Amino acid sequence: MKTILTVLFLTLSFLASAQQLDADIEATNQQLAELARQRQQLEAQLEALKLQRIQRDLKAVGLPSEDYILHSAMALEYAEEYEQARWVAHIVLPDIITGSVGRTNDFRPDPMVATGSAVEADYFLKYLKADSTYDYDGFGYDRGHLAPSADFRWSEKALSESYYYSNMSPQVDVFNREGWAELESLIRGYVFRNPGNQLYVVTGPILREGLPVVERGVNKVSIPEYFFKVVLDRKSGRGIGFILPHQQVNAPLETYAVPIDAVEERTGLDFFNLLPEAEEAVLESRLDKAAWIPELAGGDVEPIHPLALPPNHFNTVQAKLYMGKGEAITVCGTVVGSHRSRSGNAWLNLDKQYPNQIFSVFVRKKDLPNFSYAPDEYLLNKKVCFTGKVEDFSGTPTMNIEMEEAVGLGLSQK
Repeated sequence: MKTILTVLFLTLSFLASAQQLDADIEATNQQLAELARQRQQLEAQLEALKLQRIQRDLKAVGLPSEDYILHSAMALEYAEEYEQARWVAHIVLPDIITGSVGRTNDFRPDPMVATGSAVEADYFLKYLKADSTYDYDGFGYDRGHLAPSADFRWSEKALSESYYYSNMSPQVDVFNREGWAELESLIRGYVFRNPGNQLYVVTGPILREGLPVVERGVNKVSIPEYFFKVVLDRKSGRGIGFILPHQQVNAPLETYAVPIDAVEERTGLDFFNLLPEAEEAVLESRLDKAAWIPELAGGDVEPIHPLALPPNHFNTVQAKLYMGKGEAITVCGTVVGSHRSRSGNAWLNLDKQYPNQIFSVFVRKKDLPNFSYAPDEYLLNKKVCFTGKVEDFSGTPTMNIEMEEAVGLGLSQK
């Protein structure tokens, strides 16, 4: 009998202990759920505070006009006669480094544009089919973001608002998806390379009377010929501007980089006008391309401007136009990289190093005795002109040089 009571006591003690353990687990889970709820609440509060700070900081540096609409993380002036923004200002925060909000694609009219913004039917028409899918009738232009959605990937609200049609401008696909996207990526890359710095960015089309319009669109949106972007890193005391033609961008981005002053002159807009006068003057007149474009800091150089070359001479960007034409031309640039291949050929890259080369020259091993110097060593870091036929080598314009006489040193620019 005593043994039975002992077993019963132990069993009841075990059950009570197990029940208490389950209760402790449940209580801990509830505490974690409450902490998660509190964390979510605090993160939402922090996001709201950051959005307020963006609005404060945008207004503090000075917006290009007093007639603007202020959204959660961007400000813009809407040009009704062109049915798009004259400019859009936003800030790229260091938060993009860890931000993970994806594209929303919730394109919609901007409810804050009193005259009514552009709409979907300014870019394409769609027709519902019997299977509940759509047929699309496009007008030939992408809905090109001015303030890019990826710059807001730390905030669901800010990213969603970037899809207002007031932040769109008609762009041909090869521009929007390549050159323009590359510029947007370059600016975000600057933040990754300079963590802790926030960038003030103003973007827009260059608008003028007489621009062509999207004829089939309901509001006849104007089609810009050029787009601009100005960027300010106040912490590091740097600024840069870009003016890109609305077409396929073949030249490196540094070709389109200018001082902010030059963009002001071209657009008639006054950027960052509330900065102290001395600070504004320095930031807007100085241009250090290498600080913004890492390839330049790593040894690449800007292609020679075509107008600076003698007649019938071409820069490394223009060389692509003659690729595969069978015509001998003279191409000039700076030899920024060279090497010997396993087979003993000498290779030289002009203006841009591997793997971003835009024009290459090679001398076969059998032709090296025709030179009084080793081309891959002697020509490195020199401005040189090469004369020959431009061929396609894996997509890169490339010239085979056989004789030293085809190399011109001591390039005299206009």
